Amino acid sequence: MNNKLTLLFLVILMQFSCKNDNEERLADNLRDAKKKELIFKTINKGWNFIDTPINTTSESTLKTWPEWRAFMEELSIKPKKTITAFQKKAKALSTKVMALNTNIPTQFDTSQIRSRIATLITQVRMLDLYINLDKVSDKKVTELVAEINLELVSLQRQMDKIVEKSKIPMEVGETELLMMLDTSRAIQSGNPVLPGSKSIPGNPKRPANLTIPSNPGGAATSPKNPNEARVE
Repeated sequence: MNNKLTLLFLVILMQFSCKNDNEERLADNLRDAKKKELIFKTINKGWNFIDTPINTTSESTLKTWPEWRAFMEELSIKPKKTITAFQKKAKALSTKVMALNTNIPTQFDTSQIRSRIATLITQVRMLDLYINLDKVSDKKVTELVAEINLELVSLQRQMDKIVEKSKIPMEVGETELLMMLDTSRAIQSGNPVLPGSKSIPGNPKRPANLTIPSNPGGAATSPKNPNEARVE
């Protein structure tokens, strides 16, 4: 009888233990779900990219630079509903931003533009990294979105600066200044060029328009000694 009571007590105890484990597991799942929901709401609120051109230069470049257009279009499509959608979007953005570095228009192929593209690539790839971690840091993700926006503005302003600078005509006297700089470089190289005259290659001291008198008889003559007796 005592054995039966002991067995019954153990069965009841196991049931309560399993029930407690299930309740604890459900509570953990509920906490995780609420945490993920909070992370999603934070990222969803902060995921606002500058996905439209900020100046006419950037807008016109959309027509001539396919990679730039593809990247801006990818930015404009905001993920919805789940954190997984944001993770997939980050991977897509990482792929599109890498393409910017492979086909830069000649006009914008400068060190200033390349450095900004390199920074933009780094920031987008970091976004892809942080949002795909097991424990997503919503704070870091939103910070990176803000940094990407700043770099997008910087890149587009630099593009506009290059275009505007190309429209400025040379100022009065700028041509003469460039000529003076060229002359200065020639002097430093040991071959000075005097304005209005041409030098004979290999002999910069003799003007090109200096002619050597020729012998009308065609035969070579040597200079006469003034002290030599003259023979008629």
